[in-house]
Amino acid sequence: MGEYPVWSSYPASTVPEQWMLGVVGAFRDVADQIDSTKVDGLSSDGVLALVRPGLEAIGFEVESGRHAEERIKRPVLFGECGVPELTYEVDAVDVERGIVVEVEAGRGAQSNALHRDLIRASLIQGADYLVLAMMAEYRHKAGGKTVAKRSYKEAKAQLDAIYASGRLQLPFKGILLIGY
Repeated sequence: MGEYPVWSSYPASTVPEQWMLGVVGAFRDVADQIDSTKVDGLSSDGVLALVRPGLEAIGFEVESGRHAEERIKRPVLFGECGVPELTYEVDAVDVERGIVVEVEAGRGAQSNALHRDLIRASLIQGADYLVLAMMAEYRHKAGGKTVAKRSYKEAKAQLDAIYASGRLQLPFKGILLIGY
């Protein structure tokens, strides 16, 4: 794979934002614990817990657990008196810079987590940037054999198509895709 983690920024015609290098660094700092090409049994919560110190060091608020008070909710729709009526949970956020972070593991490989994350993050108020962290390789059993799915590569192909076709306009100033 070369550099760890592998990453791409969108649109490809713009210079990556400086903060993106800090986010990539948070993943690089714990490479020996989260490199999905070498480590089995990773969960998105486990990966998020490991990158949390690095993300917090560069200004992110990071989900700290599964209890309601440990989760991060961002507003989508507002009701009467300006009270958030619909919110979505995110893994991490930098409100000042408008950055939303989603970390995916097995579910990201097995389902359409990329599409779900794109749509939901697109609806979050103030989300100018999206960081998507996907496994470089997800191994699972299918028909008695071990099968490897390359979530990062599949997500990159989808984002390349979205940005190249021009038919779907995403509301982000940029997207950072990380393959851990």
